[in-house]
Amino acid sequence: MSKLTKNQKLTADKIEAGKAYSLKEASQLVKDITTTKFDASLDIDVRLGVDPRKANQMVRGVVSLPHGTGKVTRVLVLCTPDAEAAANEAGADYVGLDEYIEKIKGGWTDIDVIITMPSVMGKIGALGRILGPRGLMPNPKSGTVTMDVAKAVKEVKQGKIDFKVDKSGIIHASIGKISFSVDQIRANAREFLATVIKLKPASAKGAYIKSIFLSSTMSKGVRIDPKTVEEL
Repeated sequence: MSKLTKNQKLTADKIEAGKAYSLKEASQLVKDITTTKFDASLDIDVRLGVDPRKANQMVRGVVSLPHGTGKVTRVLVLCTPDAEAAANEAGADYVGLDEYIEKIKGGWTDIDVIITMPSVMGKIGALGRILGPRGLMPNPKSGTVTMDVAKAVKEVKQGKIDFKVDKSGIIHASIGKISFSVDQIRANAREFLATVIKLKPASAKGAYIKSIFLSSTMSKGVRIDPKTVEEL
């Protein structure tokens, strides 16, 4: 059996095996056990009691995190010429249409979010094979297909994220950075979990929230007691 490193021993001492913590306790613990020298991302994983194979049990939504994600989000706006000025003013990193469609066809995907307008979705549909697997395809449900592209850009830049349950019934999301204060981590997690709870499908039976884990890049996950979610 391999020996634990110094940092692994410190982590093992701080997390009690098999214990589920309150959100407040977990927010502090995840900071205590993170030893990376860089500003690690803060992730939350929620296992739901749903069957994603059934259309009426698909959980997907958007949430605006009170303290943002802590990340620089690169936004591409694919729009008609009359909307370009507003998109640029709102802070979009790239704005255009045909030239960027051609770049994407050539393999360029150096972006985090694509926002577009309903009138140009016909042109973007052909990019599905490239954008779909990367989670970049614009979708009205996530607010990335809209007539008000400027508003959408501002929301994304301020910390709006979209999420959906995967085929295993788990939602994975990045909700901040380890440099955030305990209160900021807790507030972002609370907002995220409250949104997930509101999206509970009427057809879902039994326990909806099965497990919640909070972790940072390369850290061990801290289990959160689902019962404390009701106290959010």
